[in-house]
Amino acid sequence: MKIFIFILFFLTNCIGYLSHLGKEQIHQIWSRQKILDIIQNRTEDDPTIQSLEFIQEIKSFGVEHVALSSDSGFEYFVKLNRKEVGWNVSASYPLEFKSYTWWFPIAGEVPYKGYFDMSLAMEEEKNLKQLGLDTRLRVTGGYSTLGWLSDPVFSPQLEWSKPDLAGLVFHEMAHATYYLPGDSTFNESYAEFVERKAVELYYKNKSDPDYLDWYDKKSKRLKSFALIIDTANQLKSIYESSHTDEVKLKQKFEIISSFKAKAIRDNYIPKKVQQKFMEKDWNNEDFIGALRYKSGGKFFEAQFQKANGNFSIFHNLVKSYESLSKEEKEKILAED
Repeated sequence: MKIFIFILFFLTNCIGYLSHLGKEQIHQIWSRQKILDIIQNRTEDDPTIQSLEFIQEIKSFGVEHVALSSDSGFEYFVKLNRKEVGWNVSASYPLEFKSYTWWFPIAGEVPYKGYFDMSLAMEEEKNLKQLGLDTRLRVTGGYSTLGWLSDPVFSPQLEWSKPDLAGLVFHEMAHATYYLPGDSTFNESYAEFVERKAVELYYKNKSDPDYLDWYDKKSKRLKSFALIIDTANQLKSIYESSHTDEVKLKQKFEIISSFKAKAIRDNYIPKKVQQKFMEKDWNNEDFIGALRYKSGGKFFEAQFQKANGNFSIFHNLVKSYESLSKEEKEKILAED
């Protein structure tokens, strides 16, 4: 009887959440406009048209030069009545370096839930906090339905710089090219690597101040990743120790405070956001979230070099590792 009640509770919550996503998808399908029609029917120069043309150029470049799937969407445009595409809510255990996860059809086990309504996302985060979890609510720049639907371009995305917009397209195209259900860290790290390499290739021999700014930010983030890994390892060591929870919490606070100070000292954080960075209540989810997207730099670079820079061969090399267990893949990604 208890098992039946649990299953009923799970299905009710799962269906309610999936219903929220389904309603948004239906709205998008009804309100979307074909990008090629918008471009062909333009009557004057318009920044929106220019951005949509740029996205089509990037998609073609991704297919031709990065060996990415052409079934990755970006055929339609959807104008939203909000400034953000959506929000992701994620959580982890406060004294364990482990994500809280959900399971959904197709995607499998995932460490976050996406919402198109901020109030629902905030309510989800509130519920997770009440469970005593470390949480984080993040703005979603884009998302992929993994080729099941034609993912559109959303109006908020057109406010981005061109290199950031190109990165978004390449990232989501990478998900449509290869996605391993139930392994978010491998999927996101792979897409992040492809995004960076593809943007660099597209802007090769191009003089663009926006790209130089993008490259500078990416370089600083890559350098700061060593500090994130070091901090994560310190936290793991404490959590796995025999200390009491009270001592662990105290040491956790001290390590995170030290991390903040080092990030400022080593100039990883722009001066205009340093105060906000220091005031932020950093927790496990911030470090796990960073590792989810930035892991495996050495591993993916090694595969890329093995492929002699050929993206088609690179994608196949990456796919050849899918037979490994999740733990084995986590190990090779951690060798940074």
